[in-house]
Amino acid sequence: MADYPLIDVRHLNKIYKNDGVVTQALFDITFQIKHGEFVSIMGPSGSGKSTLMHILGLLDRPSSGEYFFNGHNVNELSDDELANLRNKSIGFVFQAFNLLPRTTVLDNVKLPLLYSKDKRRMEERAKEVLENIGLGHRLYYLSNQISGGEKQRVAIARALVNNPQVIFADEPTGNLDSKSGIQVMQILQALNDKGTTIILVTHETFTAEHAQRIIKIYDGRLVSDEPVVNRRIAKENEFLK
Repeated sequence: MADYPLIDVRHLNKIYKNDGVVTQALFDITFQIKHGEFVSIMGPSGSGKSTLMHILGLLDRPSSGEYFFNGHNVNELSDDELANLRNKSIGFVFQAFNLLPRTTVLDNVKLPLLYSKDKRRMEERAKEVLENIGLGHRLYYLSNQISGGEKQRVAIARALVNNPQVIFADEPTGNLDSKSGIQVMQILQALNDKGTTIILVTHETFTAEHAQRIIKIYDGRLVSDEPVVNRRIAKENEFLK
């Protein structure tokens, strides 16, 4: 394992300018996340947590401050280099699933591999991940023919297909019933047990407490960064082998 953190942000600020109006979304954010950690970023709506996630996930750039991702100084990378690093190292799971509705489950999971030269291996890898996550029987269903819980598991499979170092999960249980939400948290904890870094963005204390550590953001400022004393541990996951 590398002797430097996976994520290292120093005095991060984010400012938006629109028609002469200046809005600062993040103020002087500094923290580190080690390889293999499970961290929740928690805050109410409008706190800046989603803005922070977009920067950490290399979807946006900070206005000032430094960000080192796996030893790379993000400020020094071109847009193409950022996109390449993001594609190889990061998986995303969103509350709204973001699946193509009239496309099969298998083809949705294959999307991150479209530029792979080995088409056969691409198909094998997508099937393998879906089997491991308990959806081998849904390969050729259209994504609008499956339940909400299954859609989120497809989204997790899509995030996993490139073997990322870190998964960003933005309110992954927000659109799910309680049973499906617990299943998603079981999968994320099982992935973390196998070494994948998980960064969970949520406004819910119950969900956040499944992590090992909670970073709280309020009005764009980091207000606390503490380990979870009584972590919620999901029982052994029946989907992830």
